[in-house]
Amino acid sequence: MNNDILEGKWKQLRGEAKKFWGRLTDDDLDLAAGKLDVMAGRLQERYGYSRAQAEAEIERFIQEVESRESER
Repeated sequence: MNNDILEGKWKQLRGEAKKFWGRLTDDDLDLAAGKLDVMAGRLQERYGYSRAQAEAEIERFIQEVESRESER
């Protein structure tokens, strides 16, 4: 899933992201709006991740979403 697809599906994925990263607020998710660089910054703030860790977490989230979609 590339960045454009993530942004396009963000409204659908927002709830899943909230479950996946419980420390993110609704404002964090609204601000991110599927933009990976903004999301990485929010994860760094809320979880104390390094940039690389935040990007790895986003990739893990995307892989889980894609895995669930392919099972349907």
